[in-house]
Amino acid sequence: MRDLSAEPAWQDEDLGQPLPDSTHACSVCLPTWKAIVGYEEGLDKVKRRMRSGYPRFFRHPAVERLFAAAKAEVASEGEEVIVLPTRLAVQRAHRWVERRSETAVRSTSFHGLQVLVVPAKAKSAADDYWRLSGEVVSSRQAQDFLEGNLREGSKSHLIARSLAKFWGAEPAEQFVFASGMAAITAVLRALPGLREGKKTLQLEFPYVDCLKVQELFGHGVVYLYEAAGESFDEALQRIRQGEFAGVFTEAPSNPLLRSVDLQRVADACADGATPLVVDDSAASPWNVDALRFADVVTSSLTKWISGEGDVMAGMATVRADSPLASALREALAADSADCAPLYIADAEVLLSNLRGFPKRMESVNANGLALASWLAAHPAVEQVWHPSLTTPEHYQAAMRKGGGYGGLLSFVLKAGKKTPKVYDALRLSKGPSFGTPFTLVCPYTMLAHYRELEWAEGCGVPAHLLRVSCGAESFEVLQAAFEEALAQA
Repeated sequence: MRDLSAEPAWQDEDLGQPLPDSTHACSVCLPTWKAIVGYEEGLDKVKRRMRSGYPRFFRHPAVERLFAAAKAEVASEGEEVIVLPTRLAVQRAHRWVERRSETAVRSTSFHGLQVLVVPAKAKSAADDYWRLSGEVVSSRQAQDFLEGNLREGSKSHLIARSLAKFWGAEPAEQFVFASGMAAITAVLRALPGLREGKKTLQLEFPYVDCLKVQELFGHGVVYLYEAAGESFDEALQRIRQGEFAGVFTEAPSNPLLRSVDLQRVADACADGATPLVVDDSAASPWNVDALRFADVVTSSLTKWISGEGDVMAGMATVRADSPLASALREALAADSADCAPLYIADAEVLLSNLRGFPKRMESVNANGLALASWLAAHPAVEQVWHPSLTTPEHYQAAMRKGGGYGGLLSFVLKAGKKTPKVYDALRLSKGPSFGTPFTLVCPYTMLAHYRELEWAEGCGVPAHLLRVSCGAESFEVLQAAFEEALAQA
């Protein structure tokens, strides 16, 4: 197996290689700017080299074979399929896809899994449901199915038992899902105000699909991309008046690593009896105590907590003394068990990966802080976003004792047009996702917002922004790699 800390995947010959070097990798090498554009444009010469990808955006070869087997057995000519893990997931997909596509679809069981069968005109909507809801069949689940070894049972309770201490919660307050987006989708559905037709409020520029889920699975979203000044004061007043079904934010945000004044938001939410939902994926519960402010915290276990990049999972943690705790627990318990449960083989891998979590975070915290400081002083760099530099007073208010600022940072060059040359020259692994044991770099805006770059720019997210997920390499290795690449700027 290739050690990507010592031998990064950074050259054209590495295009499409799984990151990490695993059958079930959650990232893929996109080593050049040309490869990024080719991937986003769907060019065959890029697509045919892809051996892996981020699981909700890219169908793993085993998942593709599963879809093909289902299509051959249950679909008619001109029909397409998506395979889902449970009956509840396919029922929800059925209703949503019919509304979105304005056409009839059908669902059926398939040897222990569920299949949504759609006409060609509804294929795009079905794919959107798979990607956005996070209610997916994992590569391990697909592989076991194809080999006739599909397993039943759950080990999610063991994950909750292992992780509860990091949030300061009881295992009974934690609910494990097949992905981080499945956890967010379940929390959105659990909000009592959603049944009253209320919109949600998003504070700060979020991970792309969190905003889209609120737009498409709820009743719409009011979006404040920078929670400061008069517009923030106005938003707090609207929260106090009970206008929203819930308030969503990240601590800190991804990719701008900004933090809101969580205490002010929490106070307004308490006054308005409005649930506050905080995602702590970017920094992890090792560094931030979001549950002190939130009614429920969502987390991508795929990232820092797994720390290996070879398994996808998510979690929602309810604050025990939240006025909404009982209602949230009931809804999340049902969804985590009956809609998007974590497959038992994935749970076993995650349980193994968890053991290195504290030590990993100490290393990436140190590297993130050192690299952010070094880049901020570099003459070719225009701006660096990192919690130590970006709204630090709000981040520090949520920081745990003994915690740090995390290993995620973003930056832009003074000469933005030279970013492709710098990216191509960077001798570090390059691809989407974060939280791996090796440093991982990507042009985040190009990957997440390629079809809406102008909109993202208007929200303060530059098109040429580079995001860095620091690994556990020595800082000297990282510094040398960036020094060499920045010579191109």
